[in-house]
Amino acid sequence: MTDIATTAPQPAASEPAAAARHLRKSRIGEVTATKMQKTVIVKTVTRVPHAKFGKIVKQIKKFYVHDEEGKAQVGDVVRISETRPISKLKRWRLVEILKR
Repeated sequence: MTDIATTAPQPAASEPAAAARHLRKSRIGEVTATKMQKTVIVKTVTRVPHAKFGKIVKQIKKFYVHDEEGKAQVGDVVRISETRPISKLKRWRLVEILKR
């Protein structure tokens, strides 16, 4: 009698799920404040249709972003990415400065 438990192939379906788990959200926004050390505030604008009326409205959201080297200045357009919690409010990090 053969032992089926030891000869069963490993499921290959878990590999795509593991790769999808590490995807991180990315946003593009404008730096509005740099008064803190290693932290900038980035404003993003998302255009979405209104739930009831369908008119396109702007949603403005502020993100506290970790800027280790302090390169970003007010008015810069930057790309930010989701990361582990760094402090009470910071869950995003600066990836690159797109336009000064």
